[in-house]
Amino acid sequence: MDDAVITLIVLGVVSFLFITELIPIAITALSATVVLALCGVLTTKEAFSGFSNSTVILFAGMFVVGAAMLDSGLAQAIGNYVVRKVGTNEVPLMIACLLPMVIGICVSAKIPCSALLMGLAVAANTGCNLTMVGTPPNMLANAALENAGFPMFGFFEFTIIGGPIALCCLVFMVTVGRKMLPRHKAELGAVSSYDGPVGSSRQRWEALLILAFVIAGLIIGIPGVSPSMVAVIGALVCVLSGCITEKQAYQGIDWVTIFLFAGMLPIATALEKTGAGQMVAETVVGFMGENPSGTTIMAVLFLLSCGLTQFMPNTATAALLIPIGLSISQQINASPLAVTMGITIAASCSFATPVATPPNTLIMTPGGFHFVDYIKVGLPMCLISFVLCVLIVPVAWPFH
Repeated sequence: MDDAVITLIVLGVVSFLFITELIPIAITALSATVVLALCGVLTTKEAFSGFSNSTVILFAGMFVVGAAMLDSGLAQAIGNYVVRKVGTNEVPLMIACLLPMVIGICVSAKIPCSALLMGLAVAANTGCNLTMVGTPPNMLANAALENAGFPMFGFFEFTIIGGPIALCCLVFMVTVGRKMLPRHKAELGAVSSYDGPVGSSRQRWEALLILAFVIAGLIIGIPGVSPSMVAVIGALVCVLSGCITEKQAYQGIDWVTIFLFAGMLPIATALEKTGAGQMVAETVVGFMGENPSGTTIMAVLFLLSCGLTQFMPNTATAALLIPIGLSISQQINASPLAVTMGITIAASCSFATPVATPPNTLIMTPGGFHFVDYIKVGLPMCLISFVLCVLIVPVAWPFH
């Protein structure tokens, strides 16, 4: 059997098991990778390459830093302060917070954390499309256009479509989306049994300084130090300074997230390596027929890109489809800017599965989410994004 066909069969089985959760999703992801290796689609090195991926290392480091915020009492101290300022209403709290802070706030306010955590992930996913450097696909799009000799997008040009999507998705989550999610209570370990923050004042200050270093390193950047290294340094300092113990650091890592993401990355490699992803892309593009309208082009490319990105990293989806999109634009004399923008934005509409993007994966365990919960709120947001792209992209960047 062809390797591409095997890959697509495995992906189909994985999708079914993710939705039904007949077996734990982390086990599903790892089992799929092992099957691809046993079938010869992936080498042993490729099958386990996810565990050395920089994003997985970043996860582990940030889990430890998050554990320091929780175990030192910093998260609950911040939560108490926020609750005093904005009250215990769920809606204003959904606007934006960091993961450990959300949990601390929910414990203090005694409200379910699921809606706030999903709102946090949505904000992270939609906010990345506001600038050229917000997410790798945006930069990849500009690089592809430059290499092909076409004009590039301006720094804030992505905001033309990214802004309306972010705003509409935020309104959806605050009004309808939050009501579709489970009412999972926040758990802060031993902290929840205390009226005030646990940990010493020194530990809370140390956690705050470490958090400030990590945030500065991730946002501003440190020359010669990668984001994953910043997270690992922060995690090491948490333990070496006595902010948390080594045991607390290990307990703070969400191993389900680590195994889930590390298990899915090789599947994306298989899609690209075997040509299965391109096979899907070319088949779907073939349905457009001759001389398709701008709306048809936008609709097909968006659905293709958005569909693939639910199971592949958005960077991989963009890298796979942008070259195909540029070829299509030349064949049908369509604007490469419009085609590239549609594919790029759709690649970052990673709402409908827990493995579509790191923020979705990170909130799964603390939010008490199941695979179907992402589908419930994710598909409407994908539909919102689809409608906005079909309406706005052909106007902002005319196809012909």
